[in-house]
Amino acid sequence: MSKRWISLLIPVVSIILGLLIGAIVMLATGFNPVDGYIALVNGMVGDSYNLGETIRTITPYVFAGLAVAFAFRTGLFNIGVEGQLIMGWLAAAYVGYAFDLPPVLHVIVAILAAAIAGGLWAFIPGLLKAKLQVHEVIVTIMMNYIALHVVNATIDTLSDGKEKTETIHTSASLGSEFLQSLTDYSRLHWGFAVALLAVLVMWFILEKTTRGYELKAVGFNQNAAEYSGMNVSKNIILAMVISGMFAGIGGAMEALGTFGNIMKMTAFSGIGFDGIAVALLGANQPLGVLFGAILFGALKNGGLNMPNEAGVPVEIVSIVIALIIFFVASGYLIQLILNKLVKKDTKTPKVDKKNVKGEK
Repeated sequence: MSKRWISLLIPVVSIILGLLIGAIVMLATGFNPVDGYIALVNGMVGDSYNLGETIRTITPYVFAGLAVAFAFRTGLFNIGVEGQLIMGWLAAAYVGYAFDLPPVLHVIVAILAAAIAGGLWAFIPGLLKAKLQVHEVIVTIMMNYIALHVVNATIDTLSDGKEKTETIHTSASLGSEFLQSLTDYSRLHWGFAVALLAVLVMWFILEKTTRGYELKAVGFNQNAAEYSGMNVSKNIILAMVISGMFAGIGGAMEALGTFGNIMKMTAFSGIGFDGIAVALLGANQPLGVLFGAILFGALKNGGLNMPNEAGVPVEIVSIVIALIIFFVASGYLIQLILNKLVKKDTKTPKVDKKNVKGEK
């Protein structure tokens, strides 16, 4: 079995192990795992409404995962996706209600505003990394907290002390009566199509452009990239900005699709931090991120049905997700086990020397 197949099997094995241990946890705490997982599946795709809500939940996870994965592919670890996402959320919400534009144009301008906001917020740690060698992990973590308080203060100013901004105009909404009618009036919106487009964009940038090659080269070895004539500082800043733009657009999906505004936050949304796990599960590949986001979004939305249908606490889903992340992070150990199993199956049988001599 090739290394590629083994690397693909690692997340699959991790998911299976996470579900199995989750079942053991349910049994140990007095709950029926069969009923629990049936309720989970019903919450994911049990009817058209749940299916619509699941797809809606998946959408921002795609962008958060792409933001983390893009930075990682270029040698950076962007922990600030959460802050970049809520900055994009604020920008999209503001453009959505403060301007009067034609329908399609309004949506595009609001999404671009979110991308710019997220990109600018990521520009700061990128600049510090490129020019002063300040580690991006520390700066991006701090930028998350700054973003949270900046967003809350801005909402307070824009809304005259209210807890949320005005609702966006219909022309800026990603919502669709057609999609809602198909899914029993869930909050499904066209953001899922934008997310699929973003997956293609990341793949195209990294795999089909010269700039993408440079970004990856800088991520692999900065000294070698610089020796070959590449501008390392420029590429580090650009990588962080593009990563932040993906995150900002993820925030726009919440502003223009799910909520139609932005509320003051007492805590982080968690989407940006979950994006780290989504990227890890997807091996930092665009298509892998999409599948990782599908898993996370489905588990998050399906888990809401477990207390109602099976009496299983929703925290069990968090345990299952944490276990899956743990096993993915332990991928090296799983890889060793898979390699040993494959070697056992492919060992050549011992030749009986006596029979060989007899035949001669």
